[in-house]
Amino acid sequence: MKDKNALIREIVKDIKHDMTDEEILSLLVSSKISVDTEKESKKGYTFGQRAADKIAKFAGSWAFIFSFVGVLVLWMVVNALLAGKAFDPYPFILLNLVLSCVAAIQAPLIMMSQNRQEEKDRRRAENDYKVNLKTEILIEDLHNKINRILAKQDALAKYIKETEEKLDKN
Repeated sequence: MKDKNALIREIVKDIKHDMTDEEILSLLVSSKISVDTEKESKKGYTFGQRAADKIAKFAGSWAFIFSFVGVLVLWMVVNALLAGKAFDPYPFILLNLVLSCVAAIQAPLIMMSQNRQEEKDRRRAENDYKVNLKTEILIEDLHNKINRILAKQDALAKYIKETEEKLDKN
């Protein structure tokens, strides 16, 4: 893998063959870099995708854990107190069925949400890469311009010194 600076120099060098510095800068400034990938990605979501994201967000929270534990304890206490008339007596077979169904439905919803989050992260990383590359190219260009200015300044200083020496001799 090439060194990052070498890659940037190569890109700038390739671009300079075809364009002037001003054209390169205007191209870099005008190219689209997404500022808010989150909002852009949510525009195309279906109702099911948005629902899956909301369910996954709630299912991964402490509120869900506490409420779910509360429902389980309430279920077991009610059935234990009702004893012979309980709708789900002691081994709580119906409760096990409900828990299995919740897990079977919840797992794919969470995975769908994670897949979308992974896609958002990938877009965000691409966007960050573009921004960083643009910035590095601009900095490299500014660095080159400053070096040219300093070289011209040195040349002018030498010229002035030579001129002063000639005037002193005369």
